[in-house]
Amino acid sequence: MTTLTLGQSPLTLAQLRAVLEGPATVELAPSAWTAVERGAAVVAAIVAEGRTVYGVNTGFGLLANTSIATEDLETLQKNLVLSHACGVGALLDDRAVRLLMVLKIASLSKGASGIRRGTLEALIALVNADVLPCIPSKGSVGASGDLAPLAHMSCVLIGVGEARHKGETLSAEAALARVGLTPLTLGPKEGLALLNGTQCSTALALAGLFAAEAAFAAGIAAGALSVDALKGSDAPFDARIHALRGQPGQIAVAARLRALMAGSAIRDSHREGCAKVQDPYSLRCQPQVMGAVLDVLRNAAATLEREANAVTDNPLVFIDDGDVISGGNFHAEPVAFAADMIAMALCEIGNISERRTAILVDPKMSELPAFLVRESGLNSGFMIAQVTAAALVAENRMVAHPCSIDTVPTSANQEDHVSMATHGARRLLDMAENVAAVVGIELLAAAQGIEFHRPLTSSPDLEKVWAIVREAAAAYGSDHYFAPDIARATDGVRAGRYRAFAGDLLPSV
Repeated sequence: MTTLTLGQSPLTLAQLRAVLEGPATVELAPSAWTAVERGAAVVAAIVAEGRTVYGVNTGFGLLANTSIATEDLETLQKNLVLSHACGVGALLDDRAVRLLMVLKIASLSKGASGIRRGTLEALIALVNADVLPCIPSKGSVGASGDLAPLAHMSCVLIGVGEARHKGETLSAEAALARVGLTPLTLGPKEGLALLNGTQCSTALALAGLFAAEAAFAAGIAAGALSVDALKGSDAPFDARIHALRGQPGQIAVAARLRALMAGSAIRDSHREGCAKVQDPYSLRCQPQVMGAVLDVLRNAAATLEREANAVTDNPLVFIDDGDVISGGNFHAEPVAFAADMIAMALCEIGNISERRTAILVDPKMSELPAFLVRESGLNSGFMIAQVTAAALVAENRMVAHPCSIDTVPTSANQEDHVSMATHGARRLLDMAENVAAVVGIELLAAAQGIEFHRPLTSSPDLEKVWAIVREAAAAYGSDHYFAPDIARATDGVRAGRYRAFAGDLLPSV
């Protein structure tokens, strides 16, 4: 179990990945609780003094100029949560909900949201017990916050909706009772503090980032194994080539590929007398392609790490001077751009992997048997596995259109430019699943290619890659029910079995 103490130092990508992967315990540092209590005191003073401040004692969106009487402020916050719980579609995965809640707690812990201690303690209690609200996945445009998803999260706090606990779906009141709580009555601004923010889109984008990292690492391992299986050259990975270009990701990937191939007896067997002059681009341009992918992932990771540590609701409470200022930190454009970059990166990991598989199965392009099976003709071997990979990369290309360039005005044109970050981030896990299968197929094919060079061995590192593949599936001797082999190879990619072969390249290491 991951334990986080918020308010001491910024959350790291590694910590966020740990929250996604398993249950977490959250606590706040004393200084954070002090900030929370000071922020709540500012809101209480506004109400006591009768000042009109957006979100505290006014309506919302186009109704911001409507003042609300003090005796109606609790009803205002309850109505806000209930009316905004308009999500539709399949429920978000529990892992994403857990991460979303931790991100919301981190944001509220800064004291700039005006939430009371008891309300934040209730949210923390749910996370610590792994009681996770049921949140529909669709309904946010990624501006004015992820309103619908966060409303469904907040509904559970007031005893409405449902939550899951250890696989069981409970009513909100029953879920609260499991952690010793009763439904809350939200105070001034608290509903808005809970609903406003980019936590849903950021959680989904982080999940996509971590899945992309796993696919990237497996793609690096598969690419190196394919080069050896195809008796390709490691000369294109020479450090001098990449130094002349100066792209950091390219330089780093080339170094990893050199390290992975170092000591291969297969490579040594064709250094002299080889008739081939050049390898196809999908082999020799791996540093250029995967290096660019790495740079994109690192850039997106930096944006998302900042967003995970940001305060993104509205209005914001400044505890040092008591000001409450309305702005636009809820606009998720940075997350939308990051999600679009990750989508492009996932496309390219899959695209170049599928091309290497196509070479591996093509006897015109290699010295290997057709479709990587003996007695081809009687056996089809990897013929349709490559077709499956082609179908998956085509599907990814169709959904990789940048979401951030789209916008639909909402809230009677008060919210007239939106980011579409949430569905831009939500598609990433499906894309990553496709890429995991594409790279899994390449790993099976490359391991099969290595088999045809025995008794020659590959490098020590690539023999370890080969061994992981062989844990998923035995060598392909003749045609058989192939789908389970592909599923197990995909599982290995998704589970991060190949992360170590990327060394320290990945942003969340």
